[in-house]
Amino acid sequence: MDNNNFWETLHSDGIQKAVSRLDSKTTRSLTERFGTHNYHPLPISVVRAEGAFVFDEAGRDYIDCIGSYSAIAYGHLSPFIVAAVKQQLDISALTSRAVYTPELALFLEGLARFTDLDMVCPMNTGAEAVETAIKLARKWGYTVKGIPKDQAEIVVADGNFHGRTTTIVGFSSEPSYKKNFGPFTPGFVSVPFGSIAELKKVLNSNTTAVLLEPIQAESGILIPPDGYLQDVRDLCSAHNVLLVWDEIQTGFGRTGKKFAWEHEAAKPDMLCLGKALGGGLIPVAAVAGVSNVMDVFKPGDHGSTFGGNPLACVAALAAMAEMEVHKLADRSLMLGERLIQQFKGMLHPAIIEVRGRGLLIGLEVRPEVDAKHLTKAFLDAGILTKETRHHTFRFAPPLTIDEATVDEIAARTELAFRNL
Repeated sequence: MDNNNFWETLHSDGIQKAVSRLDSKTTRSLTERFGTHNYHPLPISVVRAEGAFVFDEAGRDYIDCIGSYSAIAYGHLSPFIVAAVKQQLDISALTSRAVYTPELALFLEGLARFTDLDMVCPMNTGAEAVETAIKLARKWGYTVKGIPKDQAEIVVADGNFHGRTTTIVGFSSEPSYKKNFGPFTPGFVSVPFGSIAELKKVLNSNTTAVLLEPIQAESGILIPPDGYLQDVRDLCSAHNVLLVWDEIQTGFGRTGKKFAWEHEAAKPDMLCLGKALGGGLIPVAAVAGVSNVMDVFKPGDHGSTFGGNPLACVAALAAMAEMEVHKLADRSLMLGERLIQQFKGMLHPAIIEVRGRGLLIGLEVRPEVDAKHLTKAFLDAGILTKETRHHTFRFAPPLTIDEATVDEIAARTELAFRNL
């Protein structure tokens, strides 16, 4: 088909009709031919999604335990969130921050209420939220704390995952994230995750912030020792250092609390948010924080064409309302414990450890287990999950699942191990 016919066909037939013509083989072929190879997808083509399930072209169902890396907290196509977005599409979708909109105003108030923080800076993606927090922390360090020009330091943790921009990968400890992407931005110091003693050693008068994940999801669902989160909070307060929690994967009920820092008394100065904030429909991210930090931004300091657009704001408001009204964080805590106990009861020799809080669960297998074969066994059993670092398979199903679906996840997982 030539170029003109391609576009004319799309315009006359409609996009959905064109999509429906693509079988699985063609879908994969076009993706690999025209797309960059920065992902290695599972060998299925998803043509429909609903609730906790996705479906391939043959109509076979899979329980989605990847959940777009915690973004599908409300299930695929939550009716309440979809309805709110459809209504907004008859009003406005994008205006830019050159004007005020009632949708943005209500979103800013809603997210401030939801996080119990003072002010909000809206963006689009989690990595943008982290970059925003870095800029806020540095400007606060220079203009409020009095750190000498260009000497501000931010402390991060080994094994971190905060995104894939050049600044962020520069302070990653994962070699594959950094190879051939330098030179990197200076000003970051990395310490072992979970060690207060090592954190104490690096704090100094130039430290402006500590940026951590309360649970390292991408690193294998690594949970720090009890008391660590509160100790980090106390240490930052004692040294006049900002505490920034990256809750992009762990926030919005995923770990059985609204935010994972709430498992201890560890309220942050800034909170990086994304993924589930968009309700599983639209990229929405933000930094929420205390006013004496957020107020350092002045007009022109930072911005985003799509950040805070009316459509995204409505999706996020609907998502937060859904979570509060249906108490999804409590549900995550209860159902997560049920799934963890069933995983622990499997006693398969390939399983080393089960780690998790709420419905963020890691199932670590022995290094000699062929991860590709196990991934296929999961697929054959009707489970979507992928290996994170260190041979850990992540389970992050929607928080809206019921007990029967939890039991089905456990049954299909056990079947995958039997067939390994």
